[in-house]
Amino acid sequence: MLKTLKADFDIIFERDPAARNALEVLFCYPGLQALWFHRFAHWLHRIGVPFIPRLISNISRFLTGVEIHPGAQIGSSVFIDHGMGVVIGETAIIGDYCLIYQGVTLGGTGKECGKRHPTLGNNVVVGAGAKVLGNIELGHDVRIGAGSVVLRDVPPDCTVVGIPGRVVYRAGAKVNPLDHARLPDSEAQAIRYLMDRIESLELELKSLRQGSAVLHAQAITAHNSCRLRDRDIEEFLEGSEAATAIEPEPLNRL
Repeated sequence: MLKTLKADFDIIFERDPAARNALEVLFCYPGLQALWFHRFAHWLHRIGVPFIPRLISNISRFLTGVEIHPGAQIGSSVFIDHGMGVVIGETAIIGDYCLIYQGVTLGGTGKECGKRHPTLGNNVVVGAGAKVLGNIELGHDVRIGAGSVVLRDVPPDCTVVGIPGRVVYRAGAKVNPLDHARLPDSEAQAIRYLMDRIESLELELKSLRQGSAVLHAQAITAHNSCRLRDRDIEEFLEGSEAATAIEPEPLNRL
């Protein structure tokens, strides 16, 4: 237990450049305080103590703004940054080295019994305000963009953005867990493809009106080049269910 508490403390200095000294971290980081409250409440919950674990959880929520059910399983070296508004459900499982920002919800859907909250692998980053709902699994090294709503399983080494969350691959590029400015914009990409399609159709229509064989050939070529992008548009509109099983194309086409 002491080793886990120390790991929770040390990870803050590794991931937060604003952490300057031990006293500041101990007294001014509600995410750390909520996590330590939870570890004690979870231990009582595991040994079957009634009422007291939920009371500790409620006191922690009042003091820190972070609500963690005593039944949630949280790994080592987890960092809840800022913390206000974070909600972690009873059957949620969080792996080691995860980073959770303010306003995140790891919640359930419906009133089913049993496992009804998400499972996060190791080194997962959940951006500010993101909602991960239901009995779904996020693989290791997954990145969830701020404000996203994730309702499906996510394979390892992927980035998810949007509402509902869509898987966007980074073509094997390693991303700093704190670098949220480099998240890809799948909506802008899909809109760009649609604009290219409209442009090609306008060119083809112009060639038909003018009866020019040269322009018509150019329009056909431009139109065929856009056909390769049909999959991206369909994935955007349908929620990208098939994206997890298809080899991604490079994201440098914009």
